[in-house]
Amino acid sequence: MLAKARLSTHTILLSGAFVLLVVSIGILWPVAAKASQPPGASSHGRSPATELARLVADLSSPDKAVQRAAVIALGKLGDPRVLSVLEALRGGSLYVWRQPSGGRETVIAREHATRDEKEVVSIVRADNGEIIQSDDGQAIYVETSALEAIWPDRRLRRIMKPIIDELRSRVNLFDLDPNTRRSAATRLGSLGRPELIPLLEEALSKEPTWWIRNAIHEAINLLKLSDDNPEVRREAAVRLGELRAETALSTLQRLVEAPAGGDSATSDGSVQRAAEVAIEQIERWEGITSVVGTLFRGLSLSSILLLMALGLAVTFGLMGVINMAHGELMMLGAYSAFVMQGWFQTYLPANLFDYYFLLAIPFSFVVAGAMGFVMERSVIRFLYGRPLDTLLVTWGVSLILQQAIRLIFGAANVDVTAPSWLRGGFQAMVGVQLPYNRLFIIVLAVASLVGTYLLLFHSKPGLRVRAVTQNREMSACLGIPARKVDTYTFALGSGLAGMAGCALSTVGNVGPDLGQNYIVDSFMVVVAGGVGKLAGTLAAAFGIGGLNKLLEPSFGAVFGKVLIVVLVILFLQWKPSGLFPAKGRLAEY
Repeated sequence: MLAKARLSTHTILLSGAFVLLVVSIGILWPVAAKASQPPGASSHGRSPATELARLVADLSSPDKAVQRAAVIALGKLGDPRVLSVLEALRGGSLYVWRQPSGGRETVIAREHATRDEKEVVSIVRADNGEIIQSDDGQAIYVETSALEAIWPDRRLRRIMKPIIDELRSRVNLFDLDPNTRRSAATRLGSLGRPELIPLLEEALSKEPTWWIRNAIHEAINLLKLSDDNPEVRREAAVRLGELRAETALSTLQRLVEAPAGGDSATSDGSVQRAAEVAIEQIERWEGITSVVGTLFRGLSLSSILLLMALGLAVTFGLMGVINMAHGELMMLGAYSAFVMQGWFQTYLPANLFDYYFLLAIPFSFVVAGAMGFVMERSVIRFLYGRPLDTLLVTWGVSLILQQAIRLIFGAANVDVTAPSWLRGGFQAMVGVQLPYNRLFIIVLAVASLVGTYLLLFHSKPGLRVRAVTQNREMSACLGIPARKVDTYTFALGSGLAGMAGCALSTVGNVGPDLGQNYIVDSFMVVVAGGVGKLAGTLAAAFGIGGLNKLLEPSFGAVFGKVLIVVLVILFLQWKPSGLFPAKGRLAEY
């Protein structure tokens, strides 16, 4: 009996140990199995690369439902490689390649060529972007007949569009161009998906530029406004107010207008109060940036007017010639920039393209100056002292120049591409970006004004110009070649007009009618400032340019311009000679 009892106890202990062992294995096995998976394995046991390859293969399925499910699943992967696949699908360059061995592979067509009178194309694997090569390491070119195109239907295209936009924003978040990075951050912030916050925080840790970091902070806090925790939303609203985030204004407004007691995600009282304060801060900042932006736009327009009026001040102010072809000389300067751009594109390497504008500026000065030289020698010199005749003749010359440009370049506008160093802008403050091309025009206008002043008042040729302007006969008696001085002075004014046209080609359209848009403003600046006075030209250019930008928001572009003309007429009734009275030859007529 004692032995039987010991055996029973021993059996019970062994059974308990066995049960404990089974339970332990049952608990620890899944943990051990999960720990044994390679890093990055999916919940289905597939690696991301395998999952990507499977979904890419599903894109070639004849079942449209399988295609749509594959596109949605590819979008959820968030893999940058998916972008090229979906763009190829949308662009019609995604194919199924029937291999000679009988296999099928989803590929992207790259480079088309013709070999042995057959159309062939190089291909890359769609799932990893690797170039498909032969055994000797050369890229394979396959006949297009061996490829089956994968065409998305309209419904699939609608599904793809937001996915492609998001994936492109993900990629652009790490682009080399700062403006592209900022646009991507703004775009991701507007999607309302808090799961994008880790991606933005990663970009924030690598971002060196302060104003792009500011945009990423805005995007992160904008996404946090969708958080379920009211405290997180309140802190995000406070932070957006501190950042002066204009992009968050509409979202904050929706938080304020949310009904009390409604959805808990939008109706928390503390969140609404924080949103109200943030809106006040942002709107106050918008007022400041609006004033700064208006001042800069006025300064920019004033610089353009100054550039245009400098040449006219020389020809009209110092020589008494009403040159109605002044606008067409500007047009010649703009077309000179177009010609120089084409010459660089045709004859020089692509990496030298950005330097074309540095040569276009003196080239436009020479072309317009040469035309002015020809005009003075052939027409103008016979009409000195006859202002109305010069007006009619130069108007006829302007029509001839316009028609000649239409015959050579066509009636349509031509495209002048600004060099890369004139694209983008300088971020002066939050919400205010100053375009580089406008800053360049301001610098060019100041340099042209200083150069013209030094030439006329601190050089021997300038002394001769002033002498001929004030007393032509006496200057001729002293041995000054008055005829040559007239010619070179007119060519100088024409060259300045050409340089103004070259600068304007970076901010507007270039066409045969370019000069007509600015000729009236140029005459207003010269007349209001005082004929022949550089200081008056400077003051009138900044006065009319600034006034234009101040009136435009309230009265519109057309009525604002009309109002300025009326104000200039009234001003001339009060001071007929302008801000600075005219002196020289014109005063004698």
